[in-house]
Amino acid sequence: MSDPKPIGLFYGTSTCYTEMAGEKIRKHIGEERVDMFNIAETPLVQAEFYDYLIFGIPTWDYGELQEHWEEIWDDLETVSFAGRKFAIYGLGDQVGYPEWFLDAMGYLHAKLVHRGGIPCGYWPRAGYEFEASKALTSDGEWFVGLALDEENEFQLSETRIQQWCAQILREFEL
Repeated sequence: MSDPKPIGLFYGTSTCYTEMAGEKIRKHIGEERVDMFNIAETPLVQAEFYDYLIFGIPTWDYGELQEHWEEIWDDLETVSFAGRKFAIYGLGDQVGYPEWFLDAMGYLHAKLVHRGGIPCGYWPRAGYEFEASKALTSDGEWFVGLALDEENEFQLSETRIQQWCAQILREFEL
């Protein structure tokens, strides 16, 4: 039996919450199967070494990119995501910023699809209360990735992460 294929997990964080969520994802999938990278320290071109990718991105303030994502945003145009399956988890505040909940996750999803990536890990909208989000599918029923709100629903994150990890492993066919 061959070794399980590794998954590259790339995240940007300012407050460590996105990193901590990534560590939980890694734990649920299996530490030996996930290589984790902080985009502030690792060039994004490293993603080209993985067939399966997970990206962690928080939304800041009024639908803005987190600072490290903003710094490397143009680098996404130089990385080939063609044929690579990817899943995204996003962090946001649905109470404090209900008009922009998880917008950055939506921006990243659009960019990765545009670059040829194959999206996985859509997550149901049910159970969240917010006004608008650029991270919703066109029918408005799904987020384009796992929606986490550590500000207001931290008690739900562990269960959501566990369920999402099982889902993306099926979708990655691993």
